[in-house]
Amino acid sequence: MAKSIEQNKKPKKSKKDALVEELPTTSPPFTLFSDFDINLFRSGTHYHLYHKLGAHPVQHQGVAGTYFAVWAPNAAFVSVVGNFNGWNRQSTPLTARSDSSGIWEGFVPGIGQEAYYKYFIRSTNGYEVEKGDPAAYHWETPPHTATVVWGLDFAWTDDQWIQSRKAAHPLTKPISVYEVHLGSWRRIQEEDGRFMTYRELAAQLPEYCTYMGFTHVEFMPVMEHPFYGSWGYQLTGYFAPSSRFGTPQDFMYLIDALHNAGIGVILDWVPSHFPTDEHGLGYFDGTHLFEHADPRKGFHPDWKSFIFNFGRNEVRAFLISNALYWLDKFHIDALRVDGVASMLYLDYSRNEGEWIPNEYGGRENLEAVRFLQEFNQAVHQYFPDVFTVAEESTSWPGVTHLVSSGGLGFDMKWMMGWMHDTLQYLERPPVYRSYHQGQLTFSLHYAFSEKFTLPLSHDEVVYGKHSLINKMPGDTWQQFANLRLLYGYMYGHPGAKLLFMGGDFAQRHEWRHDFSLDWNENNNPDHQGIQKLLKDLNTLYKEEPALYELNFAPEGFEWIDSQDGTNSVLSWVRKGKDPQDELIFVANFTPLVRENYRIGVSKAGTYREVLNSDNLRYGGSDVLNDPELASYPIPRHGRTHSIPLVLPPLGVVVLKYVQPHAWL
Repeated sequence: MAKSIEQNKKPKKSKKDALVEELPTTSPPFTLFSDFDINLFRSGTHYHLYHKLGAHPVQHQGVAGTYFAVWAPNAAFVSVVGNFNGWNRQSTPLTARSDSSGIWEGFVPGIGQEAYYKYFIRSTNGYEVEKGDPAAYHWETPPHTATVVWGLDFAWTDDQWIQSRKAAHPLTKPISVYEVHLGSWRRIQEEDGRFMTYRELAAQLPEYCTYMGFTHVEFMPVMEHPFYGSWGYQLTGYFAPSSRFGTPQDFMYLIDALHNAGIGVILDWVPSHFPTDEHGLGYFDGTHLFEHADPRKGFHPDWKSFIFNFGRNEVRAFLISNALYWLDKFHIDALRVDGVASMLYLDYSRNEGEWIPNEYGGRENLEAVRFLQEFNQAVHQYFPDVFTVAEESTSWPGVTHLVSSGGLGFDMKWMMGWMHDTLQYLERPPVYRSYHQGQLTFSLHYAFSEKFTLPLSHDEVVYGKHSLINKMPGDTWQQFANLRLLYGYMYGHPGAKLLFMGGDFAQRHEWRHDFSLDWNENNNPDHQGIQKLLKDLNTLYKEEPALYELNFAPEGFEWIDSQDGTNSVLSWVRKGKDPQDELIFVANFTPLVRENYRIGVSKAGTYREVLNSDNLRYGGSDVLNDPELASYPIPRHGRTHSIPLVLPPLGVVVLKYVQPHAWL
């Protein structure tokens, strides 16, 4: 059963990451757990279990070997099986601790890095199974399912990035996220379309993100998963980056390269459910250890997977330790938590009689609420310069409010309502849009009730939903104009931004995880125009404080006119902390050029058109305004002055105040 794995040059040992430094000086039997560790684990507040559970190459009494520790409280017998003992279930037994913690442990001499292993578990009920190590740092490349003894030594070079991250809270800066699926961003076509490795990605992805002006990359789940088609959302190896693309050090190399390019890294994290594969967490020790035993609480009807038992202390400690592990050992800058809505509601995707009410008779999962609060508190305690994002699709109150005030404690929440309303509006032929103006303006009624990210994610371009460009109505020119309009409107709307790969150059085909993006389309000027617009929008976003300083505060936004449904035009102001930092957005959602369209302004003087999505540079029809636009003392929209504009077809115009009139 021994299999070979990709061999990689081992980086120089880092004293900071050396596991040997964490060893206590104890006499046999050898252990990494103190009584204090056990008490924390039992209470659910041990947040660094990755130092204790799992397989750790160590030296004990001058002998090199590996210390193994696994939580299996209902086991009658546990042993380590691997390529070092012929997968013999009897030859390498572990010992149950005498403190009733349920932890089995043991030191195995002569075993070191790259050894393959599993745990053989015989339950007290007679159930026998071989399990991968839940806390393993590395797994065999799927479809193989063994775990691998591995260390985490790496010579990081991102000190400057980490220090700059601590200088200011991330939400006070621009956040423009490029969502990436590792297996399909690019593939090596010359080699039968194989995956790019982490190190090959490191040679291209940071440079591309820097060129495009994105501030962060968000990776869809990188943790080990048996089924590639799950996109990483069905995890078995919570502590291991997928070996499909290389070793843990190779993934560290990619993160290090992104940081050195000034790009933050967000990981998609999945504490909501896990797959039923036999080698994974499910029915781990012959009992429902990590999941609820009752399928009304422990089995997800949509994803056919197990749901964590958030009421169990040890399970919460396992999950929170896992979150901190990625922030600690991999220098991750943010965690996006998947499926939060499915965690919060006991009746999520369930019919009457298929769920169990909480202790008060309600549908709220109070155990999950406490877990999410505890998770956010732990993240912010140990890494105050890191942020968390909730994928939460309902109106649950206080997702981004402080735990101390009853909130869940997230830093941001995906604004799913904005996404659905905006795409539905833009999918309509323009002739019908005047009747649906409220779909665009409704988001501003609740835009500051939470701190939001505007997501155009992978979920919107799969399963027959069409790519973003193919959602747009009209002929080819109108499709591209509508997409430029969408992006201009998105960057003018309050909130952080997120765009899934492929949308950056208007890929025609829906996302296909088994193939590379269609980069060849970017040879077409229309697709290049989309890419150029996004690059310029990201530049404008980072250069103009009006677009990020008050991104989550009502003081940063003001309507000029939200009521012109007749012409399908919206106009508004974005503001920075300095009263001089203002940008005016005017969006025309019809294919008609509107001459002499007058908008009210609060400041008399000269304005400059800093961006026009209809610019010929972007593939537009080049309906532009004069380089300098003077205001006139003609009242409009409740303001003392106004500016006459020409509005391009299906376009967004962005104006900036330059100076007062010379005679003022």
